[in-house]
Amino acid sequence: MNRKLSKPNLIESPILLISPFFLWGTAMVAMKGTLANTTPLFLAGVRLLPAGLLVLAMAAILGRPQPKGWKAWLWIGLFALLDGAMFQGFLAEGLVRTGAGLGSTIIDSQPLAVALMSSWLFGEVIGLWGWLGLVIGIAGISLIGLPDEWFLHGLPVQSFLSSFSWQNLFDSGEWLMLLASLSMAVGTVSIRFVCRHADPVTATGWHMVLGGLPLFFLSGIYESQQWTQINPEGWLALGYATIFGSAIAYGIFFFLASKGNLTSLSALTFLTPVFALSFGNLFLSEVLSPLQWIGVCLTLISIYLINQREKIARQLRSWKLIPSFLSSEKAEYR
Repeated sequence: MNRKLSKPNLIESPILLISPFFLWGTAMVAMKGTLANTTPLFLAGVRLLPAGLLVLAMAAILGRPQPKGWKAWLWIGLFALLDGAMFQGFLAEGLVRTGAGLGSTIIDSQPLAVALMSSWLFGEVIGLWGWLGLVIGIAGISLIGLPDEWFLHGLPVQSFLSSFSWQNLFDSGEWLMLLASLSMAVGTVSIRFVCRHADPVTATGWHMVLGGLPLFFLSGIYESQQWTQINPEGWLALGYATIFGSAIAYGIFFFLASKGNLTSLSALTFLTPVFALSFGNLFLSEVLSPLQWIGVCLTLISIYLINQREKIARQLRSWKLIPSFLSSEKAEYR
């Protein structure tokens, strides 16, 4: 009688769930020095198009079906525009104009947008503990990515407002990173609609190929000397970011997003800066400040709260510590 309540082992595997965020975090470390020797749109295209071809080749080997019908290609095209061209393009251009810590903090705030859209579109239950986890997660990645001086001496709000200009908005790295974050959030939610008409693995591959084409086109028009200054170590970093940080990471992430709870999965994005900082410390001798260590701890607490929110609520209800209307018994996966 309980057989239909059991979840697929593939979706529940902790290693599989964490692997995209581990690969994204380590890819950020591998790519850190490469951006100085290349151009942002070319870099974004390299991260997408070759990786998409690898995903499509693997899908063919595995016998995954190709998209059929105009609805499938329409949704894949929209997916490619949002999570492919716009996300990678805004991300690469934003990295040029802002610090890596601040940019990473803005990018990794996208689980909040995913949670709101998933709750509205798919009826995913966030609940008290889920919202608390999201808030703690935002606080954690802020401590990780933002300068310590902002917290010790106050956020520079007045300075930001005095220098703000609508005319120069798209020259702002922070604004471009926010657009990248929103593009990824909408792209993550759209995979559910894509998978109603196409296989998630082949759709991921095609969205990367189609999303990479306009990036290379724009790079050819507006950029020059895209690869002439890249050294062998830089090409190795590009290869790692393409194969592991894009092809494998995106293939796993969007396969899981098509099957599992988007709020819980997207919350694991908070792990990306944790992995980036850890491996930056290991390979680049980057030292974490005490505030950053607090941020790491808060991030891990937030992920636990979000992914265990139903279990926590049921346990507290059984102890009669919270009223039943503050949580829900709805299943985590649909």
